[in-house]
Amino acid sequence: MSAETRGILYPARLPSFRRVPPPPHLDDLVRWFWIPEWDFAADHSSRQYLVAYPACHLVVEPAQVSLSGPTTRLSYRDLTGRGWAVGALLRPAAVPLFVDAPADLRDSERLIEAPELHRAVVQAMRVPEQDARHVEAVETFSEWLAARALPASGEGRLANAMADLIDSDPDVRTLPDAASRLHISPRTLQRLAIRYVGLTPVEMIRRRRLQEAAQRVRLEPTALLSQIATELGYTDHAHLTREFRERLGFTPTTYRRGV
Repeated sequence: MSAETRGILYPARLPSFRRVPPPPHLDDLVRWFWIPEWDFAADHSSRQYLVAYPACHLVVEPAQVSLSGPTTRLSYRDLTGRGWAVGALLRPAAVPLFVDAPADLRDSERLIEAPELHRAVVQAMRVPEQDARHVEAVETFSEWLAARALPASGEGRLANAMADLIDSDPDVRTLPDAASRLHISPRTLQRLAIRYVGLTPVEMIRRRRLQEAAQRVRLEPTALLSQIATELGYTDHAHLTREFRERLGFTPTTYRRGV
């Protein structure tokens, strides 16, 4: 499964999009940086739909710096004119640097006062050659984060391990599954998730599973939906369809046709 487009429902509509790994010294704080760029005619726009990762994002744009919280539903953004963004998908250990209660940011965002970061990234994104400006933007973003971050705490690293496990292991389907793999109690796992992510572990599992389901529905056009449902831990085809309808607003069949 391609990590490059996982969570993006219509990747063919993307104008230009890149995910860049962080430098090694930020591995505890950033999962990756992401950089979209677009340049549309005045009468054209592109709506980008996302099943976002269960995480917070620190995002620099031409006009502002913002922190977006974890999402519980389909999100989208309309791209018009010419623009760009440079975002950092924050790992759980980095979240307390910016917000005490990430659950307060569910499905929302807030502006961040970071003029030095904004100025540096805007300057980097003026470099004419695309690869060079992306490298410079990530380097300046990384330097700003590193200058303000303390070493990740033991609890922060445990929260990172929790997120890594839930995101990468399809056999983790319940709260007890995750707690058992991490050798902690379900109550401790619940507390970690709320404190460092803003979602419950069950909500995090549902986001991963929905991302995987959408990816497979899109990339495997001949696969039976009942088979996809079973392999991803849904009770049956109806359960998968209900989850799509409740979280995304359409059924897997409708999505497959639309792609």
